[in-house]
Amino acid sequence: MRRQIATCLLVIALGLIALVFFWPDRQEEDGETAALQQLLNLKLVDTNQTTIDLAAWRGRVRVINLWATWCAPCKEEMPAFSRLQDEFQGKNAQFVGIALDSPENVRLFFAKHPVSYPLLIGDEHVLALSRALGNPYMSLPFTLVVDEEDKIQARKAGRLDAESLMALLRRLTEKRGKLSADI
Repeated sequence: MRRQIATCLLVIALGLIALVFFWPDRQEEDGETAALQQLLNLKLVDTNQTTIDLAAWRGRVRVINLWATWCAPCKEEMPAFSRLQDEFQGKNAQFVGIALDSPENVRLFFAKHPVSYPLLIGDEHVLALSRALGNPYMSLPFTLVVDEEDKIQARKAGRLDAESLMALLRRLTEKRGKLSADI
């Protein structure tokens, strides 16, 4: 009888230990999933004050880039993103720039530096979501690559290497395999 009680207490203790060590990971994963769904369901305005529903691009590979007009690395990567948007547009991929800046600054920037993908206006809520999505310091630029099934395939805080992104987009759009990666 004592042996059964001891075994039962050991199982309970091991269960509690597992709960303590693995529960935060599950909560973090659930938080990331919730944050991603919030981001993908946002309705934001573009440079013409037209409301754009990010959910309209469900079923596509999405490259979501958080940036600002005052951010030098952000501006440096935009021409490559524009070229990649042109290259992958017919291959079920969509780039989206979400500016954490004023609408006027983004309009002026876009007038001087047009890109081939939508530039939307974000706010502090978008920046907070980026923290839950793997951007702990809420730095810019911050880029997510999300597959057709709404799974994050890559994330990068800081300037993104266009060649690495191109290779990942080729794999995702050609359906040769979807392997999560940091880019």
